[in-house]
Amino acid sequence: MRVTATRTTRRRGVALVALAAAGALTLTACSGDSGALPSDQDGGGDGDVEIRFAWWGSDDRHKTTQQIIDLFEEKNPGITVVPDYTDWDGYWDKLATATAGGDTPDVITQEERYLSDYASRGVIGDMSAVDTAEIPEDILSTGEVDGTLVGIPTGVNAYAMVADPQIFADAGVDMPDDKAWTWDEYVDIAGKISKAAGDGVWGAQDYGFNEAGLNVLARQKGESLYNADGTLGVSKETIAEFFQTSLDLMANEGQPDASRSVEYQNAGPEGSLLGTNAGAMGVWWSNQLGALSDASGHELELLRLPGESQFERTGMYFKPAMYYSISAKTEHPEESAKFVDFLLNDPEVAKLQLTDRGLPANLTVREAILPELAAADQKVADFMAELEPEIVDNPPVPPNGANEIQDIMIRINTEVLFERMTPAEAADAFLKDVGAAIAG
Repeated sequence: MRVTATRTTRRRGVALVALAAAGALTLTACSGDSGALPSDQDGGGDGDVEIRFAWWGSDDRHKTTQQIIDLFEEKNPGITVVPDYTDWDGYWDKLATATAGGDTPDVITQEERYLSDYASRGVIGDMSAVDTAEIPEDILSTGEVDGTLVGIPTGVNAYAMVADPQIFADAGVDMPDDKAWTWDEYVDIAGKISKAAGDGVWGAQDYGFNEAGLNVLARQKGESLYNADGTLGVSKETIAEFFQTSLDLMANEGQPDASRSVEYQNAGPEGSLLGTNAGAMGVWWSNQLGALSDASGHELELLRLPGESQFERTGMYFKPAMYYSISAKTEHPEESAKFVDFLLNDPEVAKLQLTDRGLPANLTVREAILPELAAADQKVADFMAELEPEIVDNPPVPPNGANEIQDIMIRINTEVLFERMTPAEAADAFLKDVGAAIAG
């Protein structure tokens, strides 16, 4: 059976707030028995078992993951894990080809935009054999499709404002009160920094290329990017307002012109405004704080997005960094579940991986790695702990076709930046194109 924790809101809040506490924490092993599957599904038996594990990432992640695989094989003689990895750009094409050819990996790393699609096609199956007792229910439920747990979050991130206090100070502009600032104040602050900081330094990097920012604004207004039934839940007015902010920032020179904004978008964290000391603010996933800090050489800070106290409710949320799923047709379901259990719950895995796959979803191992965290990752842990009581809920799993939204956002936002499309026209195009993608 799936093991879940019964927690009150108070207990979950205390557990997350404990992240900010200093000092060593005692960890007791929590991996244990993953649970037995029915005998007719048992992939064990005599002799060795081989399972394949697919993931994407950097060379550092590949190296660390191989260390984790070696540790699992050492602790589980008779089970061999075959690595199957690539970078993000090639991962989904490779996985689609493998599944179409009947060569699906046994354990698959998933992302929220693809989870529903792979579940609806019967590629990934029920994961109730994995011990999830230390993962909060509101986080765990983000991996459910039609009431079945098909993906277990590895860790969590938040879409947040990253700020460079040094550039604020150089420009003579005070850091914002992120519990109270509005979207208009964000535009105003960015413009003031650009004017005071001198040539080649801007207040902010454009935020319109990622739908997560739109989702936060929609949630602040009592809407949502997607409804629980898989339909679009964001209004035309909110979408237009989202894109208008970029034009307002260009108008007061708070962000670069269209051509430069596209260049910075394609440059990643290291080549971003923050990463090159050419900007005071940018919206990024919280787990990217370390890469941004390393690139900039500055002590960067995480802030709430504007508007959290401006509208009906708060809009920020915890997003699973990624999920682990198990092939519905694996010949070795018990061993696959045992491996996922190990990845999520083993304390030695947590200390090897730290926050590379998000701040661990397992609360016990999350607390245990605090003394091991670098300064930037400790800031992430503290920020997430402070943010947790303010989060109303987490968005539902994106519907089939949601994997197309990133390309749609990039295309439409580029048109807006170059003023080939008004915000109202952009909203119409968004509703039409995303609506078609998730309806098909």
